[in-house]
Amino acid sequence: MKKNLNFIKAFVFGALVVGFSACDTDTPEPPKPPVQTGPNLVTGNITSNTTWTANKQYVLDGFVYVKDGATLTIEPGTIIKGDKQKKGSLIVERGAKIMAVGTKGKPIVFTSNLPKGQRAAGDWGGIIILGKAPQNKPGEPVIEGEGTAKYGGDQPADNSGKLKYVRIEFAGVALATDNEINGLTMGGVGSGTEIDYVQVSYGGDDAFEWFGGTVNAKHLISFRGVDDDFDTDQGYSGNVQYGLIIRDPKVADQAGDSNAFESDNDGTGTDATPQTSGKFANITATIAAGTLDSKFNSAMRLRRNTRLSIYNSVFAAPYKVGVLLQNKSVANYKNGTLVLQGIAIQGATKMFDGVDETIFNAAANKNKVYADVAGLMLDAKFNSITERPVLLPKAGSPLLTGGVTLPAGFEPNTYIGAFGTTDWTAGWANFDPQNTDYEVTTK
Repeated sequence: MKKNLNFIKAFVFGALVVGFSACDTDTPEPPKPPVQTGPNLVTGNITSNTTWTANKQYVLDGFVYVKDGATLTIEPGTIIKGDKQKKGSLIVERGAKIMAVGTKGKPIVFTSNLPKGQRAAGDWGGIIILGKAPQNKPGEPVIEGEGTAKYGGDQPADNSGKLKYVRIEFAGVALATDNEINGLTMGGVGSGTEIDYVQVSYGGDDAFEWFGGTVNAKHLISFRGVDDDFDTDQGYSGNVQYGLIIRDPKVADQAGDSNAFESDNDGTGTDATPQTSGKFANITATIAAGTLDSKFNSAMRLRRNTRLSIYNSVFAAPYKVGVLLQNKSVANYKNGTLVLQGIAIQGATKMFDGVDETIFNAAANKNKVYADVAGLMLDAKFNSITERPVLLPKAGSPLLTGGVTLPAGFEPNTYIGAFGTTDWTAGWANFDPQNTDYEVTTK
Protein backbone atom coordinates (compact mmCIF):
# COMPACT_ATOMS: atom_id res chain seq x y z
CA MET A 1 0.00 0.00 0.00
CA LYS A 2 2.59 2.42 -1.20
CA LYS A 3 2.91 5.59 -3.17
CA ASN A 4 5.30 4.25 -5.78
CA LEU A 5 5.38 4.83 -9.52
CA ASN A 6 7.08 2.20 -11.66
CA PHE A 7 9.30 4.48 -13.66
CA ILE A 8 10.58 6.26 -10.54
CA LYS A 9 11.19 3.02 -8.70
CA ALA A 10 12.99 1.70 -11.74
CA PHE A 11 15.26 4.74 -11.58
CA VAL A 12 16.33 3.71 -8.06
CA PHE A 13 17.04 0.15 -9.15
CA GLY A 14 18.92 1.35 -12.23
CA ALA A 15 21.13 3.50 -10.04
CA LEU A 16 22.08 0.42 -8.08
CA VAL A 17 23.06 -1.87 -10.93
CA VAL A 18 24.19 -1.68 -14.56
CA GLY A 19 21.99 -3.44 -17.07
CA PHE A 20 18.42 -2.68 -15.95
CA SER A 21 16.13 -3.56 -18.85
CA ALA A 22 12.54 -2.98 -19.86
CA CYS A 23 11.68 -6.61 -19.17
CA ASP A 24 11.89 -5.87 -15.45
CA THR A 25 8.43 -4.31 -15.49
CA ASP A 26 6.72 -7.28 -17.15
CA THR A 27 4.03 -9.11 -15.21
CA PRO A 28 5.09 -12.68 -14.33
CA GLU A 29 3.43 -15.48 -16.24
CA PRO A 30 0.40 -17.12 -14.57
CA PRO A 31 1.07 -20.30 -12.58
CA LYS A 32 1.59 -23.54 -14.49
CA PRO A 33 2.01 -27.14 -13.34
CA PRO A 34 5.35 -27.64 -11.53
CA VAL A 35 8.27 -28.18 -13.88
CA GLN A 36 11.97 -28.79 -13.32
CA THR A 37 14.32 -28.21 -16.25
CA GLY A 38 17.53 -29.91 -15.26
CA PRO A 39 17.87 -30.30 -11.52
CA ASN A 40 16.80 -26.90 -10.26
CA LEU A 41 14.39 -24.72 -12.30
CA VAL A 42 11.01 -24.50 -10.55
CA THR A 43 7.79 -22.93 -11.78
CA GLY A 44 4.06 -23.22 -11.21
CA ASN A 45 2.26 -24.98 -8.36
CA ILE A 46 3.58 -27.16 -5.56
CA THR A 47 0.58 -29.33 -4.72
CA SER A 48 2.11 -32.09 -2.58
CA ASN A 49 4.70 -32.24 0.18
CA THR A 50 8.05 -31.30 -1.33
CA THR A 51 11.61 -31.04 0.01
CA TRP A 52 14.38 -28.82 -1.38
CA THR A 53 17.84 -30.05 -0.45
CA ALA A 54 21.14 -28.31 0.16
CA ASN A 55 23.00 -30.25 -2.53
CA LYS A 56 21.03 -28.41 -5.22
CA GLN A 57 20.28 -24.82 -6.12
CA TYR A 58 16.71 -23.87 -6.97
CA VAL A 59 15.64 -21.08 -9.30
CA LEU A 60 12.17 -19.56 -8.94
CA ASP A 61 11.03 -19.11 -12.54
CA GLY A 62 8.09 -16.75 -12.18
CA PHE A 63 5.51 -17.09 -9.42
CA VAL A 64 5.84 -20.42 -7.59
CA TYR A 65 2.86 -21.32 -5.38
CA VAL A 66 2.75 -23.67 -2.42
CA LYS A 67 -0.92 -24.68 -2.60
CA ASP A 68 -3.41 -25.36 0.17
CA GLY A 69 -2.59 -28.67 1.90
CA ALA A 70 1.02 -28.85 0.71
CA THR A 71 4.17 -28.32 2.78
CA LEU A 72 7.43 -27.08 1.28
CA THR A 73 10.39 -28.17 3.42
CA ILE A 74 13.74 -26.46 2.79
CA GLU A 75 16.84 -28.03 4.32
CA PRO A 76 19.58 -26.02 6.09
CA GLY A 77 22.11 -24.51 3.73
CA THR A 78 19.85 -24.56 0.67
CA ILE A 79 20.22 -21.70 -1.82
CA ILE A 80 17.18 -20.49 -3.76
CA LYS A 81 17.48 -17.86 -6.48
CA GLY A 82 14.83 -15.70 -8.11
CA ASP A 83 14.77 -15.26 -11.88
CA LYS A 84 15.12 -11.58 -12.72
CA GLN A 85 13.11 -11.32 -15.94
CA LYS A 86 10.12 -13.30 -14.64
CA LYS A 87 10.17 -11.78 -11.15
CA GLY A 88 10.68 -15.14 -9.47
CA SER A 89 8.67 -15.26 -6.22
CA LEU A 90 7.54 -17.82 -3.67
CA ILE A 91 3.92 -17.59 -2.52
CA VAL A 92 2.75 -19.78 0.38
CA GLU A 93 -1.03 -19.81 0.14
CA ARG A 94 -3.59 -20.13 2.93
CA GLY A 95 -3.62 -23.68 4.21
CA ALA A 96 -0.11 -24.37 2.94
CA LYS A 97 3.10 -24.39 4.97
CA ILE A 98 6.73 -23.51 4.49
CA MET A 99 9.23 -25.24 6.78
CA ALA A 100 12.41 -23.29 6.04
CA VAL A 101 14.51 -23.99 9.11
CA GLY A 102 18.20 -23.29 8.68
CA THR A 103 20.85 -23.28 11.36
CA LYS A 104 23.27 -20.66 12.57
CA GLY A 105 26.06 -22.27 10.56
CA LYS A 106 23.86 -23.20 7.60
CA PRO A 107 21.26 -20.52 6.98
CA ILE A 108 18.83 -20.84 4.09
CA VAL A 109 19.44 -18.16 1.45
CA PHE A 110 16.99 -16.66 -1.04
CA THR A 111 18.94 -14.40 -3.37
CA SER A 112 19.45 -12.91 -6.82
CA ASN A 113 20.16 -15.10 -9.83
CA LEU A 114 22.83 -12.69 -11.02
CA PRO A 115 26.58 -13.14 -10.44
CA LYS A 116 28.30 -11.48 -7.53
CA GLY A 117 29.07 -7.84 -8.19
CA GLN A 118 26.03 -7.46 -10.48
CA ARG A 119 23.17 -7.86 -8.01
CA ALA A 120 20.76 -5.12 -7.01
CA ALA A 121 17.57 -4.39 -5.12
CA GLY A 122 14.59 -5.71 -7.05
CA ASP A 123 16.36 -8.53 -8.88
CA TRP A 124 13.47 -10.87 -8.03
CA GLY A 125 10.09 -10.77 -6.31
CA GLY A 126 10.32 -12.05 -2.76
CA ILE A 127 8.55 -14.35 -0.30
CA ILE A 128 4.82 -14.01 0.40
CA ILE A 129 3.22 -15.99 3.24
CA LEU A 130 -0.57 -15.98 3.56
CA GLY A 131 -2.66 -17.26 6.42
CA LYS A 132 -6.12 -17.43 7.96
CA ALA A 133 -5.67 -14.98 10.86
CA PRO A 134 -7.88 -11.88 11.14
CA GLN A 135 -7.31 -8.69 9.16
CA ASN A 136 -9.55 -5.63 8.75
CA LYS A 137 -10.11 -5.31 5.01
CA PRO A 138 -13.67 -6.23 3.96
CA GLY A 139 -14.27 -9.62 2.39
CA GLU A 140 -11.39 -11.77 1.29
CA PRO A 141 -8.68 -9.44 0.01
CA VAL A 142 -5.94 -10.51 -2.37
CA ILE A 143 -2.36 -9.83 -1.42
CA GLU A 144 -0.53 -6.82 -2.74
CA GLY A 145 2.10 -7.58 -5.36
CA GLU A 146 0.79 -11.01 -6.36
CA GLY A 147 -2.78 -9.92 -7.01
CA THR A 148 -4.82 -13.17 -6.94
CA ALA A 149 -4.06 -15.11 -3.75
CA LYS A 150 -6.41 -14.40 -0.83
CA TYR A 151 -5.48 -13.95 2.80
CA GLY A 152 -7.07 -13.58 6.22
CA GLY A 153 -9.78 -15.40 8.12
CA ASP A 154 -10.99 -16.12 11.64
CA GLN A 155 -8.16 -18.30 12.97
CA PRO A 156 -5.73 -16.20 15.06
CA ALA A 157 -3.54 -19.24 15.86
CA ASP A 158 -3.25 -20.38 12.23
CA ASN A 159 0.07 -22.03 11.39
CA SER A 160 1.85 -21.30 8.08
CA GLY A 161 5.07 -23.04 9.13
CA LYS A 162 8.51 -21.72 10.07
CA LEU A 163 11.15 -19.33 8.78
CA LYS A 164 14.27 -19.58 10.90
CA TYR A 165 17.85 -18.63 10.05
CA VAL A 166 16.78 -17.37 6.62
CA ARG A 167 18.28 -14.63 4.47
CA ILE A 168 16.31 -12.82 1.73
CA GLU A 169 18.54 -10.74 -0.56
CA PHE A 170 17.95 -8.38 -3.52
CA ALA A 171 14.19 -9.01 -3.58
CA GLY A 172 11.26 -6.60 -3.72
CA VAL A 173 9.77 -5.22 -6.92
CA ALA A 174 7.13 -2.71 -8.00
CA LEU A 175 4.75 -4.40 -10.43
CA ALA A 176 2.39 -1.40 -10.62
CA THR A 177 1.54 1.73 -8.65
CA ASP A 178 0.68 0.74 -5.05
CA ASN A 179 1.31 -2.88 -5.97
CA GLU A 180 4.69 -4.09 -4.78
CA ILE A 181 6.25 -7.28 -3.50
CA ASN A 182 8.32 -6.81 -0.37
CA GLY A 183 11.28 -8.84 0.85
CA LEU A 184 8.96 -10.72 3.22
CA THR A 185 5.23 -10.08 2.89
CA MET A 186 2.89 -11.56 5.50
CA GLY A 187 -0.85 -11.48 4.91
CA GLY A 188 -3.12 -12.72 7.69
CA VAL A 189 -0.36 -14.91 9.10
CA GLY A 190 -1.31 -16.53 12.41
CA SER A 191 0.48 -16.86 15.72
CA GLY A 192 1.11 -20.57 15.14
CA THR A 193 3.75 -19.54 12.59
CA GLU A 194 7.37 -19.08 13.71
CA ILE A 195 9.45 -16.21 12.28
CA ASP A 196 12.91 -15.96 13.86
CA TYR A 197 16.37 -14.94 12.64
CA VAL A 198 15.39 -13.50 9.25
CA GLN A 199 17.48 -10.95 7.36
CA VAL A 200 16.19 -8.93 4.40
CA SER A 201 19.03 -7.18 2.54
CA TYR A 202 18.86 -4.79 -0.41
CA GLY A 203 15.07 -4.98 -0.55
CA GLY A 204 13.57 -3.06 -3.47
CA ASP A 205 10.46 -2.06 -1.51
CA ASP A 206 9.72 -2.65 2.20
CA ALA A 207 11.87 -5.17 4.01
CA PHE A 208 9.04 -6.61 6.15
CA GLU A 209 5.34 -5.86 5.77
CA TRP A 210 2.49 -7.27 7.82
CA PHE A 211 -1.03 -7.09 6.35
CA GLY A 212 -3.10 -7.97 9.39
CA GLY A 213 -2.42 -11.23 11.19
CA THR A 214 -1.19 -12.17 14.62
CA VAL A 215 2.22 -13.72 13.90
CA ASN A 216 5.05 -12.96 16.32
CA ALA A 217 8.65 -12.53 15.20
CA LYS A 218 12.12 -12.18 16.69
CA HIS A 219 15.62 -11.32 15.48
CA LEU A 220 14.83 -9.46 12.26
CA ILE A 221 17.37 -7.53 10.18
CA SER A 222 16.59 -4.93 7.52
CA PHE A 223 19.83 -4.02 5.71
CA ARG A 224 20.24 -1.41 2.98
CA GLY A 225 16.64 -1.42 1.76
CA VAL A 226 14.88 1.10 -0.47
CA ASP A 227 11.54 1.91 1.17
CA ASP A 228 10.29 1.24 4.72
CA ASP A 229 11.87 -1.27 7.04
CA PHE A 230 8.93 -2.38 9.21
CA ASP A 231 5.49 -1.66 7.71
CA THR A 232 2.30 -2.69 9.55
CA ASP A 233 -1.32 -2.28 8.52
CA GLN A 234 -4.78 -3.86 8.17
CA GLY A 235 -4.99 -4.92 11.79
CA TYR A 236 -1.62 -6.50 12.53
CA SER A 237 -1.51 -7.37 16.24
CA GLY A 238 1.56 -9.55 16.89
CA ASN A 239 4.72 -8.94 18.91
CA VAL A 240 8.14 -8.34 17.34
CA GLN A 241 11.27 -8.36 19.49
CA TYR A 242 14.91 -7.70 18.52
CA GLY A 243 15.20 -5.89 15.22
CA LEU A 244 18.15 -4.24 13.49
CA ILE A 245 17.79 -1.59 10.78
CA ILE A 246 20.84 -0.21 8.93
CA ARG A 247 20.26 1.96 5.87
CA ASP A 248 22.46 3.27 3.07
CA PRO A 249 22.19 7.09 3.19
CA LYS A 250 22.20 7.33 -0.61
CA VAL A 251 19.29 4.93 -1.20
CA ALA A 252 15.68 5.84 -0.44
CA ASP A 253 12.32 5.47 -2.16
CA GLN A 254 12.30 8.15 -4.86
CA ALA A 255 8.54 7.82 -5.36
CA GLY A 256 7.58 8.59 -1.78
CA ASP A 257 9.44 8.54 1.52
CA SER A 258 11.45 6.03 3.49
CA ASN A 259 10.82 5.36 7.17
CA ALA A 260 12.15 2.90 9.69
CA PHE A 261 8.56 2.33 10.85
CA GLU A 262 5.43 3.03 8.85
CA SER A 263 2.07 2.03 10.28
CA ASP A 264 -1.60 2.45 9.38
CA ASN A 265 -4.81 0.90 10.53
CA ASP A 266 -5.88 0.79 6.90
CA GLY A 267 -5.41 2.84 3.76
CA THR A 268 -7.71 5.67 4.85
CA GLY A 269 -7.40 5.56 8.64
CA THR A 270 -10.84 4.17 9.47
CA ASP A 271 -11.80 2.48 12.74
CA ALA A 272 -12.00 -0.92 11.03
CA THR A 273 -11.31 -3.85 13.35
CA PRO A 274 -9.16 -5.57 14.30
CA GLN A 275 -7.18 -2.39 14.67
CA THR A 276 -3.46 -2.31 13.95
CA SER A 277 -1.99 -2.72 17.42
CA GLY A 278 1.28 -4.60 17.01
CA LYS A 279 3.97 -4.22 19.63
CA PHE A 280 7.70 -3.88 18.86
CA ALA A 281 10.49 -4.06 21.42
CA ASN A 282 14.29 -3.84 21.32
CA ILE A 283 14.76 -2.24 17.92
CA THR A 284 17.95 -0.49 16.76
CA ALA A 285 17.47 1.76 13.71
CA THR A 286 20.25 3.77 12.09
CA ILE A 287 21.59 5.11 8.79
CA ALA A 288 25.24 4.86 7.79
CA ALA A 289 27.33 8.01 7.63
CA GLY A 290 27.15 10.02 4.41
CA THR A 291 25.06 12.56 2.53
CA LEU A 292 21.44 11.71 3.18
CA ASP A 293 18.98 11.22 0.33
CA SER A 294 16.16 13.77 0.62
CA LYS A 295 13.50 11.06 0.50
CA PHE A 296 14.32 9.74 3.95
CA ASN A 297 11.47 10.88 6.17
CA SER A 298 10.85 9.58 9.70
CA ALA A 299 12.24 7.17 12.22
CA MET A 300 8.62 6.41 13.17
CA ARG A 301 5.78 7.40 10.87
CA LEU A 302 2.70 6.31 12.77
CA ARG A 303 -0.24 7.54 10.75
CA ARG A 304 -3.81 6.69 9.68
CA ASN A 305 -5.21 5.63 13.03
CA THR A 306 -2.62 3.06 14.04
CA ARG A 307 -2.27 1.86 17.62
CA LEU A 308 1.24 0.48 17.18
CA SER A 309 3.46 0.50 20.28
CA ILE A 310 7.26 0.61 20.47
CA TYR A 311 9.33 -0.17 23.56
CA ASN A 312 13.02 -0.06 24.57
CA SER A 313 14.29 0.99 21.14
CA VAL A 314 17.00 3.31 19.85
CA PHE A 315 16.83 5.51 16.75
CA ALA A 316 20.13 7.13 15.83
CA ALA A 317 19.93 8.74 12.39
CA PRO A 318 19.40 12.12 10.73
CA TYR A 319 15.79 11.60 9.69
CA LYS A 320 13.72 14.69 8.90
CA VAL A 321 11.41 13.78 11.79
CA GLY A 322 12.03 11.50 14.74
CA VAL A 323 8.46 10.67 15.79
CA LEU A 324 5.70 11.61 13.34
CA LEU A 325 2.10 11.02 14.46
CA GLN A 326 -0.63 11.73 11.94
CA ASN A 327 -4.38 11.43 11.58
CA LYS A 328 -6.15 9.73 14.51
CA SER A 329 -2.81 8.38 15.72
CA VAL A 330 -2.35 11.71 17.51
CA ALA A 331 -5.42 10.99 19.65
CA ASN A 332 -4.42 7.35 20.09
CA TYR A 333 -1.15 8.48 21.68
CA LYS A 334 -2.97 10.80 24.03
CA ASN A 335 -5.47 8.14 25.13
CA GLY A 336 -2.75 5.52 25.69
CA THR A 337 -3.64 3.04 22.92
CA LEU A 338 -0.44 3.96 21.05
CA VAL A 339 2.54 3.66 23.40
CA LEU A 340 6.15 4.84 23.13
CA GLN A 341 8.30 3.84 26.11
CA GLY A 342 11.99 3.32 26.64
CA ILE A 343 12.81 5.28 23.46
CA ALA A 344 16.31 6.70 22.91
CA ILE A 345 16.38 9.00 19.91
CA GLN A 346 19.11 11.09 18.33
CA GLY A 347 19.90 12.90 15.12
CA ALA A 348 16.52 13.91 13.69
CA THR A 349 16.24 17.41 12.23
CA LYS A 350 12.81 17.81 13.85
CA MET A 351 12.39 15.51 16.78
CA PHE A 352 8.58 15.51 17.07
CA ASP A 353 5.56 16.19 14.88
CA GLY A 354 2.06 15.59 16.24
CA VAL A 355 3.48 14.25 19.52
CA ASP A 356 2.29 15.33 22.95
CA GLU A 357 5.74 15.99 24.39
CA THR A 358 4.43 16.07 27.94
CA ILE A 359 3.50 12.41 27.57
CA PHE A 360 6.74 11.52 25.76
CA ASN A 361 8.87 13.18 28.45
CA ALA A 362 6.97 11.76 31.43
CA ALA A 363 9.44 10.07 33.79
CA ALA A 364 7.51 6.79 33.82
CA ASN A 365 7.95 6.40 30.05
CA LYS A 366 11.76 6.54 30.30
CA ASN A 367 12.20 8.20 26.90
CA LYS A 368 15.21 10.38 26.18
CA VAL A 369 16.40 12.64 23.37
CA TYR A 370 20.19 12.62 22.93
CA ALA A 371 22.01 15.70 21.67
CA ASP A 372 24.63 13.67 19.84
CA VAL A 373 25.44 10.08 19.01
CA ALA A 374 28.42 10.08 21.37
CA GLY A 375 26.00 10.07 24.29
CA LEU A 376 24.76 6.63 23.26
CA MET A 377 28.27 5.15 23.66
CA LEU A 378 28.14 2.98 20.55
CA ASP A 379 31.12 1.64 18.62
CA ALA A 380 32.32 3.85 15.75
CA LYS A 381 31.30 1.05 13.36
CA PHE A 382 27.81 0.53 14.79
CA ASN A 383 26.21 1.70 11.51
CA SER A 384 28.85 0.59 9.02
CA ILE A 385 27.81 -0.66 5.57
CA THR A 386 31.34 -1.03 4.18
CA GLU A 387 32.37 -3.68 6.70
CA ARG A 388 30.63 -5.79 9.27
CA PRO A 389 29.03 -3.45 11.83
CA VAL A 390 30.07 -3.63 15.49
CA LEU A 391 26.69 -3.75 17.15
CA LEU A 392 27.14 -4.07 20.90
CA PRO A 393 26.99 -0.90 23.01
CA LYS A 394 30.16 -0.05 24.89
CA ALA A 395 30.46 -0.83 28.57
CA GLY A 396 28.71 1.89 30.52
CA SER A 397 26.37 2.85 27.67
CA PRO A 398 23.03 4.20 28.87
CA LEU A 399 21.40 1.80 26.42
CA LEU A 400 22.38 -1.17 28.56
CA THR A 401 20.10 -0.11 31.39
CA GLY A 402 17.11 2.08 31.97
CA GLY A 403 14.45 0.62 29.69
CA VAL A 404 10.93 -0.06 30.84
CA THR A 405 9.54 -3.40 31.94
CA LEU A 406 8.22 -4.98 28.77
CA PRO A 407 4.60 -6.11 28.41
CA ALA A 408 3.60 -9.75 28.59
CA GLY A 409 4.57 -11.73 25.53
CA PHE A 410 8.14 -10.42 25.30
CA GLU A 411 11.37 -11.85 26.67
CA PRO A 412 12.06 -9.75 29.79
CA ASN A 413 14.89 -7.22 29.63
CA THR A 414 15.43 -3.54 30.37
CA TYR A 415 18.10 -2.65 27.81
CA ILE A 416 17.36 -0.26 24.98
CA GLY A 417 17.90 -1.35 21.40
CA ALA A 418 18.43 -4.73 19.75
CA PHE A 419 21.55 -5.70 21.67
CA GLY A 420 22.62 -6.12 25.26
CA THR A 421 25.82 -8.09 25.66
CA THR A 422 25.22 -10.67 22.89
CA ASP A 423 25.44 -10.11 19.14
CA TRP A 424 22.67 -12.37 17.84
CA THR A 425 23.60 -11.61 14.19
CA ALA A 426 26.91 -13.49 14.49
CA GLY A 427 27.35 -16.65 12.43
CA TRP A 428 24.30 -16.44 10.14
CA ALA A 429 23.78 -12.84 8.96
CA ASN A 430 25.59 -11.52 5.88
CA PHE A 431 26.41 -7.82 5.51
CA ASP A 432 28.13 -8.23 2.13
CA PRO A 433 25.79 -10.34 -0.04
CA GLN A 434 26.90 -8.45 -3.15
CA ASN A 435 30.27 -10.20 -3.08
CA THR A 436 29.20 -13.61 -1.82
CA ASP A 437 29.75 -16.52 -4.19
CA TYR A 438 26.61 -18.64 -4.14
CA GLU A 439 27.57 -21.02 -6.94
CA VAL A 440 27.56 -24.70 -5.96
CA THR A 441 27.90 -27.92 -7.88
CA THR A 442 24.45 -29.41 -8.38
CA LYS A 443 23.74 -33.12 -8.36
